[in-house]
Amino acid sequence: MKKERESWGSSFGFLMAAVGSAVGLGNLWGFPYKMGANGGFAFLLFYLILVVFAGYVLVMTELALGRATGKSIIPAYRAATDGKMTFVGVFSALAPFFILGFYCYLGGYAVKYMISNFGDLFGAGFGVNGTEGSEFFTNLFTNRGESAVYTLIFIALTIIIVSRGVKGGIEKFNKFAMPALFVLLLIVVVRSCTLEGAGAGISFMFKPDFSVFHGTGWISVLAAAGGQMFFSVSLGMGILVTYGSYMDKNDDIARSGFVIPVADTIIAILAGLAIMPAVFAFGMEPTGGPGLLFMTLQNVFNSMGKAGGLFGGLFYLLVSIAALTSSMSVLEAIIGSFIDNGLDKGKGNQRKMIAWIAGGLCAIMGVAVAFDGLGTYLPPMFGRFCWLDGFDLLAEGLLMPIATFCTVCYFGWIKKDFLPTEIKNGSSFKTEGFYRFCLRWLAPVFCAFILVGQIDSFFGLGIF
Repeated sequence: MKKERESWGSSFGFLMAAVGSAVGLGNLWGFPYKMGANGGFAFLLFYLILVVFAGYVLVMTELALGRATGKSIIPAYRAATDGKMTFVGVFSALAPFFILGFYCYLGGYAVKYMISNFGDLFGAGFGVNGTEGSEFFTNLFTNRGESAVYTLIFIALTIIIVSRGVKGGIEKFNKFAMPALFVLLLIVVVRSCTLEGAGAGISFMFKPDFSVFHGTGWISVLAAAGGQMFFSVSLGMGILVTYGSYMDKNDDIARSGFVIPVADTIIAILAGLAIMPAVFAFGMEPTGGPGLLFMTLQNVFNSMGKAGGLFGGLFYLLVSIAALTSSMSVLEAIIGSFIDNGLDKGKGNQRKMIAWIAGGLCAIMGVAVAFDGLGTYLPPMFGRFCWLDGFDLLAEGLLMPIATFCTVCYFGWIKKDFLPTEIKNGSSFKTEGFYRFCLRWLAPVFCAFILVGQIDSFFGLGIF
């Protein structure tokens, strides 16, 4: 059987797909509430520093690793390290599996809220408008059957798109979805920032307040910002390695390494501007945690009267698109190694079958998360976590920072010329000196802080 490996159709298509993988619930859900819980501007400042000195470098590192080997996660690490760091590829392959296990559950919520807001706008009687945000959210997560149905709808959409291929599915969808997402986000930002009292939310985001840095508090903020950056920019979960493996040798990795984290950061800041001004305008708490997206904001839309259904529907349409662009990349990272293995064995491209099998396994995990009801019904994972947090701990808390720490140490200290040589293909790579310095000295320190901070955050050890 002919051996065929897919590739991107255009540089623009690749960039939209890569930015789409970074722009997701990590921006629209994670960034605003983590910023709210960590001092607003103080969190944003650390986040921007990490993007410059770690995000830019790590994005290039993973893209170059994928393109240099022409392989997805596990075979890429095996080939680039002569088998010495294959376990890092395994860690990076497991991370997206656990992520999609809870991500499809949250994506299903976004779809439910979108349908409910638009439905109420047209008199369908879904009951979200006029209902207290916390009450509607509670009714949803305690209705395990309904939560499971929306979880399955979301994962099915993800599988269908990914099964159509790199060019015909992922790239095609992102070339439409990302510009649409940006336009929708700007509409919501304009509405949010023009509300009476919105200035307090804008001030919260951009007015310097370093009181959270007292004592060792700065380390907690650094860990929160670092964990957010890892999750948001898709680091340590094999996505960028897989996407890099589909790149043409003439594509400019250095440019992509700049564009992807910058675009992701812009979207994250816009998401904050879409949410925080509205939260303050209606006298609500910016430290509302994960519920900021599904409870606090729904109260904001309810307070807008008849217009609430329109703006609520548009906002959750935006969230649904962002969630899909990321979930597609997560599933692609999961199946990439299996597709490569089949190609190497002469079995051809078995994408559709592998996508449905892997997606089905993730759907089972998502349904389990739905039936757990955020810790209400099933025994706690590891004796203390709801199932959503348990999967998040395994992926974002452990596997992703460990994999990235091992990657930067190996390619920064041992095989230090391998990736710069690859980056120079298609790029003048004027930042090579900066790249080598950050990869060798700064990235390992940041990764170590993030790993310890994530463990401290999940287990409440009081290290910081």
